Amino acid sequence: MAILFDLDGVFYQGERALSGAVEIASWVQESAVPHLFLTNTTSRPRHALIDKLAGFGIHTEASRILTPAVAAANWCSQHVPGRSVALFVPEATRAEFSAIEHSDQADEIGAVIVGDLGEAWDFALLNRAFGYLMAPQRPQLIALGMTRYWQAPEGLRLDVAPFVMALAHAAGVEPVVTGKPDPAFFNTALAMLGMEAQQTVMIGDDIRGDIDGAQRAGLRTVLMRTGKYREQDLSLGIEPDAVLGSLEELPDWYRNAGFDQ
Repeated sequence: MAILFDLDGVFYQGERALSGAVEIASWVQESAVPHLFLTNTTSRPRHALIDKLAGFGIHTEASRILTPAVAAANWCSQHVPGRSVALFVPEATRAEFSAIEHSDQADEIGAVIVGDLGEAWDFALLNRAFGYLMAPQRPQLIALGMTRYWQAPEGLRLDVAPFVMALAHAAGVEPVVTGKPDPAFFNTALAMLGMEAQQTVMIGDDIRGDIDGAQRAGLRTVLMRTGKYREQDLSLGIEPDAVLGSLEELPDWYRNAGFDQ
């Protein structure tokens, strides 16, 4: 049986590794458990995530990490080949789109890609993205995930979804979502592992992005009481298969659920 892990809020929070993170990373590797790390992070490319994890003593490789930017680049190569894209993503994340032409000429753009720009958003930048979407050829709006907010060191902060929704509403378009909670993102992870949904469990701290999204893709789910978790999450009508206090509890749950058979 396979495991899909969220990163932020499960293995670390900010610049601090969470309880059990190093031990569980070692456990899945030593036990040969098929696994991937799924993250909606759009502020860092995969090599930066690998370096961050290594700083905690967790060692992995790019092929074990699926991000919205990677999924979006794949989508563009398949659906708008030969067309340019307009990137509204952090500078570091642009590395994941190195194989695709970028442009600020509206008539050349096949897709407008929106990630989490945080405080870099202002009216002029949002309006520029809107202008591209309203061009005669009507490029596709691509959302690098639809996470509503995340747990920053100073408290909850808006993520990418509110800005995508503003653009989608204004331009009258439906975004293609290449991150959580869209079931297609989880299906991409399953395809990478060569696993079926019923053979896989998603571990995350976000009741909507991780748990509801994975359930809609047919996966089993475990909600962590870490990161952005709040007690009221359990009253939203979304029922995970288990709720754990820390990653340290995962091996026992995995065995008791019959996943190691």
